Amino acid sequence: MNYLRNFTFLKRVFCNHNQKKKLAKPETIEEYYASRPFLPAADAPKNAAHFNIFRIGAPDIEDISVPFGRKDYYKICIITGNSRIHYADRTFEVQKRGLLFANPQIPYNWEPLSSNQQGFSCIFNEAFFDHFGRIKDYPVFKSGGFPVYELTAAELSVIKAIFEQIMSEKEGQFEFRDNAIRTLILQLIHSAIKMRPADNTAPEKVNAAGRITTLFLELLERQFPLENASSEIQLRSASDFATQMAVHVNHLNKSVKEITNKTTSEIIMQRLLQEAKIMLKHTSWPISDIAYALGFEGPTHFSGFIKRQLQLSPSQYRNA
Repeated sequence: MNYLRNFTFLKRVFCNHNQKKKLAKPETIEEYYASRPFLPAADAPKNAAHFNIFRIGAPDIEDISVPFGRKDYYKICIITGNSRIHYADRTFEVQKRGLLFANPQIPYNWEPLSSNQQGFSCIFNEAFFDHFGRIKDYPVFKSGGFPVYELTAAELSVIKAIFEQIMSEKEGQFEFRDNAIRTLILQLIHSAIKMRPADNTAPEKVNAAGRITTLFLELLERQFPLENASSEIQLRSASDFATQMAVHVNHLNKSVKEITNKTTSEIIMQRLLQEAKIMLKHTSWPISDIAYALGFEGPTHFSGFIKRQLQLSPSQYRNA
């Protein structure tokens, strides 16, 4: 069985090299500015901490359609007007007022559905928050979290005021301007979490179980995205993760269950399903390549997994 799979893997590597079937690399901040010549060139970062904020709908600034994909930066947007946000394997439709939190791990794009879109957009990289807390640990930026909020008129007023204050700080010359901006970004995040507490977020526990669970989740996320069809995840089972972490698998399972109220296997399978749905919808990779890349024994096992989860075959889901 192993020799057959090895042969199939080598065949895929050869074919994928020739066909160059790759996911687009995450858009960098430099590419963001290059595709928007109406933004000041001086705003482009030089491999350092970076932050910027823009008005959506300003006369001299018009946003452009962005292909579905990952971006190498964080983005927080507030939008008024009807729009649709494709985020990983989910689609959210904003009816009137929307707030979006996007991170480098998750592919997304924003599709305006009405004219006169207005609001704010701020972008920043992780380096901007160095020594100022772990921005990626907040629920709004976690895989499986809730990244899109439909706001009431009152909530819009609160959030818009924070964006206005960020804009004011950005245009100022205050010595500790960046710290003030970071504080306001955290205020945005906290305000959103208060409005819609995340049901799937467990209380943070600074103990052995919490540390083990955090490391497990980080190792799981590091395996994604898979940039080409010859890639293959290395950690797929609870035992794989336990070995990598040098802990007993029973200890890992107990810790994860205590913190998340889910089994280790449930979390792994949920993450594999999310990545499978992204690949099926947004790549042209053959289903067999997706199966092997995600660590399944073959297309049959992968197809059975998708059918159990979605009540559709991989082909049916791709074409739906």
